Amino acid sequence: MPRPSASRHLPLGLAIIYEDRDILVVNKPAGLLTMGTDTEKERTAYFILTDYVRKGAVKSKNRIFIVHRLDRDTTGVVVFAKTEEAKRFLQDHWEDTRKEYLAIVHGRCKEQSGTINSSLVENKALKMYSTNDTSKGKAASTSYLVLKETADLSLLLITPHTGRKNQIRVHLADLGHPIIGDKKYGLAKDGHKKMALHAESLTFTHPHRKDQRTFTAPLPGWFHRLIGPITSAEDRRTPLKSSNPQPDKHPPKANM
Repeated sequence: MPRPSASRHLPLGLAIIYEDRDILVVNKPAGLLTMGTDTEKERTAYFILTDYVRKGAVKSKNRIFIVHRLDRDTTGVVVFAKTEEAKRFLQDHWEDTRKEYLAIVHGRCKEQSGTINSSLVENKALKMYSTNDTSKGKAASTSYLVLKETADLSLLLITPHTGRKNQIRVHLADLGHPIIGDKKYGLAKDGHKKMALHAESLTFTHPHRKDQRTFTAPLPGWFHRLIGPITSAEDRRTPLKSSNPQPDKHPPKANM
């Protein structure tokens, strides 16, 4: 892994993991949008980082470009491009990007590993759901590996093979093990204010140097308080690959 830039924290707890002339990798906190919506323009990682690369100079031509997104309440690694060429390269090769998440879910899984495949459809309430009707929705594939269990919780290593909206959250709910604190797809009242889904690492080809890079974001401390000590990423074995992955070449449309 490349040497990270010096630890620098931006407003709202946004921390820079790595930066060079082509890319900017950050650790996104919970509660922060990746990009703006019709009702929220400024409380976003995109707005904060645009101001950062412009060093507060409104007339600066420096820009950042969105490559992919995380849900507001998902924490972890997000990569932004600093040039249009870098953005285009990363998105063109997004199907080769390896994404790993950690999730704490309700209950204990029957199987220690597996892959969930379905088509995901969005209803009128903007909520995603799974269907086995392949003529509807978009194919989605998610692999999981149980890393740790307690009496009523499980820590899972998640590898999504597609990038559909809310994919991980829907698939884990389908499995019967919704994510802790997921107000949209989880238990109605589980007593947890924060959602336990963390984008731990991204592995991709650097758009300029063309070498493979892995960037990781440390877990929020409350993960450890929920389930105890968690083994580092380097000490874990690789989760199973999907038997029928359907890579997504247009990640900006997806939120995990």
